[in-house]
Amino acid sequence: MVKSAFFAGFCAIANPAEACRLALVLAIDVSSSVDASEDQLQRAGLAAALIAPDVQTAFMASQDPVALFVFEWSGRYNQDDILPWTIIDGPDDLYFAAQTILESSRGHDDFPTAMGYALGHAAIQLQKAPPCDFHTIDIAGDGINNEGFGPAQAYAAFPFSGVTVNGLVVETRAGSFDADPLTFYHDQVIRGPGAFIEIASGFADYEDAMRRKLIREVTPLILGEATPTPFPHQPRFP
Repeated sequence: MVKSAFFAGFCAIANPAEACRLALVLAIDVSSSVDASEDQLQRAGLAAALIAPDVQTAFMASQDPVALFVFEWSGRYNQDDILPWTIIDGPDDLYFAAQTILESSRGHDDFPTAMGYALGHAAIQLQKAPPCDFHTIDIAGDGINNEGFGPAQAYAAFPFSGVTVNGLVVETRAGSFDADPLTFYHDQVIRGPGAFIEIASGFADYEDAMRRKLIREVTPLILGEATPTPFPHQPRFP
């Protein structure tokens, strides 16, 4: 707890002149469709992905660091922060983030999927991020929005100018029965230049999917390099 408070304070007083290349928000789904064992798989998977050697290489590929924020989400009033804004300057910062996530406990397990509210929470947190060149939200889940306003309303109501939203879709039998989550993410969730979807074949594949996604998100673009190839089907941007 003391270390978390220290890092939160550090981010708040970080030198604004220090260049940050990316502010990245990771949002993990803890709605009622995710059982206890699946929740542990995604927490452990995210923690392991953050310290994977190729992910560390991607984070450290530039002298300009990445700022990282992690929260869990479910119902419309159920967004719980896990990792405060943390500057990833070296491997120790990634190990700290991974340990914080691994030691976190689920706040709720019986609420539906209020994705619009989760996106709104993410946008608000980006307003509090250290100054960074790019802003990205990655929202992970195994279903579609089924409570409150949806992504389109969130994008209209909250500050999303210049924000890219990527998705990590967990394909499971427990997903939504009235819509395909992958189609929903493709049509309604991802937004911004180069936005993409990563797919996990069940929660057991969460670690590998997250590792692939993080590498793609945090690897610095080379000057003059083309925008990364998006989801195989051309995404629709609002």
